[in-house]
Amino acid sequence: MAVREKKNPRNTSVMLDLIHIVVGILVVVCVVLAFLFPEKNRFLFPLVFWLAAFLNGVNGWNRLVQSGHDRKKKAGGAAFCLVAVILLTVGVLSAVSMWRTA
Repeated sequence: MAVREKKNPRNTSVMLDLIHIVVGILVVVCVVLAFLFPEKNRFLFPLVFWLAAFLNGVNGWNRLVQSGHDRKKKAGGAAFCLVAVILLTVGVLSAVSMWRTA
């Protein structure tokens, strides 16, 4: 008989916190550089959207996996995933518009 191991929610929480910290620092650095030197660092604008999409996707996936049978948590996770798709699309549109004008 196979024994299913449950993931420790503490490990998941620590991993999510680390992802939030690292991505948050990256977003702040990219935004500061993009606004200080916009002509030189305009490639950072889509990167900011993609990082935000990644962060929302991770949060959404975590809520979907952790929700069990709770419909409100599943709806919240789905909302995070939807926002991630929207941010990803905005980042792609931003990158395409910059590459067309370059």
